Amino acid sequence: MAGAVAVSIGKPGKRYNAKMTAYVWFLCLIGGSGGLLLGYDNGVIGGVTSMEAFQYKFFRTVYDAKELGGFHANPNPVKAAYCSYNNQVLQLVVSSLYISALFSGIIASKFARLYGRKPVNIVAGAFFIIGAAILAGAVDVAMLVVGRILLGIGVGLCSLVMPMYNAEVAPPHLRGGMNILFQWFVTFGILCAGLINYGCDFIDTWGWRLALGLAAIPGAIVFLGGLVMPESPSSLIERGHFEKARQVLSKIRGTNDVDEELADITEAARISNLAPHPMRNLFKPQYRPQLTISLLFMMFQQFTGINAIIFYAPVLFNSIGSGHTASLLNTVIIGAVNVLSTVVAIVVVDRLGRKFLLIAGVIQMVIAEIVVGITLKYEFAKYGGQLPNGPSIGILVCICVFIAGFAWSWGPIGWLYPTEIQPLEVRAAACSFNVAMNMLFTFVIGQCFVTMLCTMEWGVFLFFAGMCVIMGLWAALLLPETKGVEIESVFRLFQNHWFWGKFPAVKNMSAHSSLPYNTKMGTEANAIGPALVPGAARLSAQPIPQNGNATNGTPLVGGNSKTVI
Repeated sequence: MAGAVAVSIGKPGKRYNAKMTAYVWFLCLIGGSGGLLLGYDNGVIGGVTSMEAFQYKFFRTVYDAKELGGFHANPNPVKAAYCSYNNQVLQLVVSSLYISALFSGIIASKFARLYGRKPVNIVAGAFFIIGAAILAGAVDVAMLVVGRILLGIGVGLCSLVMPMYNAEVAPPHLRGGMNILFQWFVTFGILCAGLINYGCDFIDTWGWRLALGLAAIPGAIVFLGGLVMPESPSSLIERGHFEKARQVLSKIRGTNDVDEELADITEAARISNLAPHPMRNLFKPQYRPQLTISLLFMMFQQFTGINAIIFYAPVLFNSIGSGHTASLLNTVIIGAVNVLSTVVAIVVVDRLGRKFLLIAGVIQMVIAEIVVGITLKYEFAKYGGQLPNGPSIGILVCICVFIAGFAWSWGPIGWLYPTEIQPLEVRAAACSFNVAMNMLFTFVIGQCFVTMLCTMEWGVFLFFAGMCVIMGLWAALLLPETKGVEIESVFRLFQNHWFWGKFPAVKNMSAHSSLPYNTKMGTEANAIGPALVPGAARLSAQPIPQNGNATNGTPLVGGNSKTVI
């Protein structure tokens, strides 16, 4: 499902004098709560589009097909069941959010660098509240699309900035878990949306308005959280506020002994600035393996079929004969499985490794989708497009197995792995790229799935199973295992890989391979930098703050830099 990324820094193996204080937990919960925006929206829209009052007001052809005899009167009731929700405008309402999220995710990195994480967080919450209000009061499809676009702006901003904030304020040795916390909130948001849809379905005429309007609650949580949270130390240092950065870091670490960590944050910002045009650098030959893997990861993550099921689960169950209320209840069950299974990833990802979970998850998803496809092929036709309880329960169980397989493998790892394989000097730019690609492929699936279901019928599940087989082979053959590998040494995995190591640019790369030679060796950049890298002399000469004595107001980031955490 759509999710988010974060970047981490620090010298390999280093442990700072950092405590996991109650204040840090509070801040990380604020950061993680951004996942509620994405999760609630993913979960609520499928339930709302299956509500009769919503269909009657905005999509009368869908309503007529389901309620006024169009379905039963059709000479091919099986085909009619598969195609009952095949409406391009309805799919546009569902997927329009992700186009706006794509673009807002791209610009979020620049705004967060220039103005800080805190104001971007506040703006994201405000957009979500306004979008929810428009949706709740919608009187035509245009208002639905506008509301969804505003929600998408909030989602795109949060998907990049809030995991970034969590990674900056959490103790370095716990940053991975704090990153997955955002993903857990996504799944929790989906579960909350399922419960709200189930309750609102009992309100005949305006239940759908309440379900859409309640999106303002996670928006308000993010907005208010942005008001009370401090700016992150990394952002303060980037913008030249060294004394304030020391104060904030001392408070969140629970100690005044922060000189070493503060120096490393300052150095990381300096190194990042010495790599000119990081987004452009992503496309250099030495980074193409990582870029290719990131692109394919985002595509494969969506072509498991996960968001097709999350978006359209009530529609899917309604199409195969479950009662409308039962369809929404099934969605709640799926959401609960999703939440619990994501916890598994948090517990075992650093014990069993990334590749093991990815391959095992593929096997689980393939089996579940094949069983669903075959069951629909033979049972759906037998019962004339209306499955009895037995097969319906069997399909629900299989979809839960599929959801569990995704939630502890390709869901969280699909965001973790593409981040940790990126070299430091392009890692933040790669984060923006990953968010944009995820939103793009989420849009594609959201716009196409119902049409695919109508055209391919039961075969759509075999299509997704086939894609899972391909991505499983891809993971087994082409992904280096990163478990236990220091993040700054990951590039060596590519150099020693049987496939990626064949490319000369990869074989000859080193850590920070796009930086000036003296920067890689740790010497002062101004020895060679001024003629080669804009701002290099200024940054390398910038004093590292000690004991609160620092000059404020001189940003460590120039026009070419990207945020590094």
